[in-house]
Amino acid sequence: MPTDEAVMASITSANIACGAHAGSIDTMSRTVALAKANGVAVGAHPGYADRENFGRKPLALADQALMRSISEQIAALREVAAKADVAVRYVKAHGALYNQGERDERIASLIAEAVAAAEGDLVLVCTPASAMGRAAKKLRLRIAREGFADRRYEPDGTLRPRSQEGAVITDPYDAAEQALWLAQRGDVDTLCVHGDTPDAAAIARRVRAMLEDAGFDLRPFA
Repeated sequence: MPTDEAVMASITSANIACGAHAGSIDTMSRTVALAKANGVAVGAHPGYADRENFGRKPLALADQALMRSISEQIAALREVAAKADVAVRYVKAHGALYNQGERDERIASLIAEAVAAAEGDLVLVCTPASAMGRAAKKLRLRIAREGFADRRYEPDGTLRPRSQEGAVITDPYDAAEQALWLAQRGDVDTLCVHGDTPDAAAIARRVRAMLEDAGFDLRPFA
């Protein structure tokens, strides 16, 4: 896990795959231990069980099947984390599930309901003014508003689809400048750097350095 180790030194919260789109008991255990050693908050990162596409393509699931899948993934990480005396503090959906939850009211409600049904005061991560945010508000869930350091935004504020050129920002300085712009705008609580983005560790280091140089106090949001 060399990339995970390098990234972990620069972040405050870690989204951990829970065995569906990626991950296993072993990888969850090692990542939780790494987060604990670095003082990093742990969050569940449930996604569609489609490893071939890394959970980045939607699956057609019945409502109860989707809720059950999300609940089981949260429970799986919690079980692993409990053995290391670490609390799971938040939930962020992964890939296609996240993207659908941002704009699809039905999917958003199912995600929020699964989070609400889990024991503990879990925070739900979503972008500002999203369907997930609205669903969370109805259920009185706390949210963390998310921005993306390593993804290109369209003029309307949506993320450029990964299928399009330039959707992923791989230059650490460009990513850090976008992170600073998002932070200074004042409507995000957390900034995402994807672990599978090329040079993710360098991006995370540069983002952290630029934010700290600008006077931001970086700490876990949950």
